[in-house]
Order: sequence, then structure tokens, then C-alpha cells
Amino acid sequence: MILGRHFYLGQAASYSFGDVVRHLFTIGLARNLDALKRYLVQRYKGEEAILCKNGRSGLSLALKAYFEPGDIVIVNGFTCYAVYEAVVSAGLKPLFVDISRDDLNFNIDMLVKGMKSVNSRHARGIIIQNSLGNPVDVKAVEKFAKEHGLTIIEDLAHCTGVKYADGRECGTVGAAAAFSFGKDKTIDTISGGAVVFREKVLHEVEAPEKAPRVPDHLRARFYPLFGMICRGLSYVHLGGFLMQGLVKIHWVEKSADNRLDLKRRISKFEAKLALEQFKHLKRSGEAPIREFAFVEDRDEVLKELAKAGYYFDGLWYKQPVSPERYYKKVHFPEKECPNSVFVAKHIVNFPTYYARSDLKVAREIVRKHAVKEGNE
Repeated sequence: MILGRHFYLGQAASYSFGDVVRHLFTIGLARNLDALKRYLVQRYKGEEAILCKNGRSGLSLALKAYFEPGDIVIVNGFTCYAVYEAVVSAGLKPLFVDISRDDLNFNIDMLVKGMKSVNSRHARGIIIQNSLGNPVDVKAVEKFAKEHGLTIIEDLAHCTGVKYADGRECGTVGAAAAFSFGKDKTIDTISGGAVVFREKVLHEVEAPEKAPRVPDHLRARFYPLFGMICRGLSYVHLGGFLMQGLVKIHWVEKSADNRLDLKRRISKFEAKLALEQFKHLKRSGEAPIREFAFVEDRDEVLKELAKAGYYFDGLWYKQPVSPERYYKKVHFPEKECPNSVFVAKHIVNFPTYYARSDLKVAREIVRKHAVKEGNE
């Protein structure tokens, strides 16, 4: 039986004691920031890299660099509030485009339909997010973007290290690539992000120079320790209660609440850890891709998974743009994006903090409750 990792512990749920100690006591220096920037420029064939407080801040800087206020940018219809926040903070307008249920990405037919719904003269960009690490048909999207004069920005929050079908690595296609190093990401240092500018920018953007605020720095430093303690207490069903208490007193922050900040950068120790993880990713040549499936009654499935020792209830996909508490702010066009609405209602995605070999029973449970043909 798998020990439950309750209440969105994220990657901290799988930190070993040695990992926790290393995270707690790693000392970062200014040269670690420079080393990470050089590595990103080299790996992603860029001109410049900027380190940020989080992924949404990096994405916002990318959008500010290549677009004018009021421009329309195409966004995946199944996404997170962080993407919406980045678009709006850059003074742009999001155009949500529906997705395919096969890979959770938009395809050409949906892009064409989306473009018909707006004045195409104002559409200037397209954000590729490769949902849950499933790569989009990049050649088709590139062709579409070229035909319509759209600048591609790649959001690598889900897909660092993943390759497209043509062999190119995600992050080496668009004008810029934005990264998140937050909880449960491929590169996970608890917080932090970056952006790599691969093409000449239209507008110079100011690189964040301020260090993280002390509370943010401490939360990032101690989160793996809290996760390990909660994991241990889950033997007696107290881990989730402790984590909820830590959130309530702001010693732990939900990822969605990690606000955009264009003045602050990643911590030096996190930059050091991020570079180490990137180098490991380079050697392995692989990146975790989240499995997903559609079930009839997700709440019932989550309860059954919990009884078997699996805790998937940290999922943030309950609305097309999640988390749910921010959904009303987005004014999402549900009628134009029926697949996105369906996916948000029925999807179960498998957290990356479980080894694939440990998920056999979970897969059987999910398969038993899968959406039947004709009920879609």
C-alpha cells in the first residue's frame, strides 16, 4: 500500500531525508544566478535569460517584451490562472481556444475557429503550454502562426525536458520560453522561474534584481521539511491537518497564491538547485509527463484512491481555468470551449510525486470509473 501524501504536498511528498537536508542547507551565491542564466541561454539557444520570482512573472516579462498593450494572445482553453494573470498583467487580452481531449492542447481546427471569433488584426501571439507535458503538434502550430503573423511564446511549466514529435526540445521553438520551478514541476525548487529570450525583443524589459521577501524565502526553504513531517504524520492521519494549519498561518503557500512580482528574482540557493536539476534532466533525457484519464464521478474516484493510499486531491483542474476560487475573474467563454469544460469536470491527472511503478492500483481504480462512450 502506498503511503498517502495528503493535501497538495507536491514534490515535497517524495523528498528523501537527504533531499530535505540538502534543500535546507544549500548555500547559494551570486555566481549561481549567473551560472543558471548561462546554462539556460546555451541549452535553449537564447540571447538572454532572466531569473524571476515564479513562472507567471517570467511569462509576463516574455509577453511584455514581444507585444503591444491591447494585443490579443491565444491561450489554451484548459489552463491555470497564472497564465491568465501573466497575460493581463502585460496589458494583453487572452483569446481562449478550445482543446482536443486526446492531448489537452488546441489543434489547427480549433485555432482557426478561435481566430474567426475576433478581429484577427489584433491577434499577435500564441502561447504553447504543452498541457501536462503532452506536446502539441508543433509543426502545425508553427505553420498556423506564420500564416497569421503570430509570435509564439512557449510556457514550459509542464514540459521542461520534453521533446516535440520532430525531435526539437520544448523551449527551442518560440521567440521566448518561460519556466516555472514551483511545486510538482519538472524542475522543482519550490518557487522561482525564468524566461529565455530567443529572438530580438520589441521592448526592453527590466530584469528583477531584488531578492525574494524574507517570508517567501523561508517558505521555499522549509517547505520540503514540512512535507516530510506531514508525510510521516499521515501514518496516523494527521498529515493533512498539519498542512492545512501551516497554510492557514501562512507558513506554506498554495502555488496559485504565489503572486506575480516583476521586481523580485529567485533565491540564490534555488538557482543552484535548479541548475543541478537541469543537468540531471540533460543526462536522463527524460521528463515526467502526467498521465490523465476521464472519469464519471471524480469525487467518488478520489475517495476510492484515498482508501487505497493514493492522494490525488491536490488537483487544481476543477474549472477550465483553475483554481476554482479565481475562475469568476477570468470570464471564461464556456460555450466556445466545450471540450475544456468537459475535461475540467472529468479529468484525473496523476501527480508526478508518485513513481510510475507505484501507480498500478491507481490506474485500475481510474480505469474502472472511466467515462463510457456515449456518456461524453
